[in-house]
Amino acid sequence: MALPEVTERLSHGAPTWFVRGKKTFVTYVDDHHGDGILGIWCAAPPGAQEDLVREEPDRFYRPAYVGGRGWLGVRLDRKPDWGEVEAIVEDAYRQIAPKSLSDRLRPRP
Repeated sequence: MALPEVTERLSHGAPTWFVRGKKTFVTYVDDHHGDGILGIWCAAPPGAQEDLVREEPDRFYRPAYVGGRGWLGVRLDRKPDWGEVEAIVEDAYRQIAPKSLSDRLRPRP
């Protein structure tokens, strides 16, 4: 992943991306506890989870465990818009990374 100081390793058996090796911002899930979903769980800006799940519940969902903290579940098994997925992952990074790192990303439009 081309974001400053990001590492990937397994966490609870799932590929997970961390800022500076410590703070999770995205987890890849495949049939988590038999839910049948292939997707990612990501940190999200305040209100984003609620809005996206309400607007497009077949593409976005409230994930187990982290959904109560506003994280967003993004289905990858429903013909995702990869540009949108990239933007969601970047937003997740910005939520977790220190300002000194997120300032190194391109400015938001």
